[in-house]
Amino acid sequence: MLKKIIASVALLSLITVAIVQAMDNESKGNDEKDALGGLKIGAKAPNFSLKTLDGKQVELSDYEGKKVMLNFWATWCPPCKKEMPDMEKYTQQAGDDVVVLAVNIDPENDVQAFVEDNGITFTIPLDSQSAKNPVNERYKILSIPTTYFIDKKGIIRNKVISAMTLKDMERNINSMQ
Repeated sequence: MLKKIIASVALLSLITVAIVQAMDNESKGNDEKDALGGLKIGAKAPNFSLKTLDGKQVELSDYEGKKVMLNFWATWCPPCKKEMPDMEKYTQQAGDDVVVLAVNIDPENDVQAFVEDNGITFTIPLDSQSAKNPVNERYKILSIPTTYFIDKKGIIRNKVISAMTLKDMERNINSMQ
């Protein structure tokens, strides 16, 4: 009986130590990453340079002074496809101080046909998985669609990890200064 009590106390102690160490390691982890994955709200958005679907080069820093809705998506993703019509509507009604960048993470699929079939006019940067340091890895994208809302100073103000409606987009952009 005494052996069982000692064994139970020892096991409980080991579990407690493991939990405390795990929590300590988590708190010492990357301050720019949050618990849901991705970059932390309040962090500076990493700059990137990508070619767009129409062959132009685009950098996030080109849009400093504007609000940016930075979306990560793919043509094979049903929730991504679902939010595209609302993203297009939002683009049409947004003012000059808002930019929509929809980074396609799988440009090997036929992005051009998808864009043409759906009447998309917003900017589509292409992020290749075969690149040395894909942008979606720098933004810690774990699932798509994921959208970052970046303020005029380049600070991440919100992140949505799911498909959005037009109202979601409006609310997130309007909540930024």
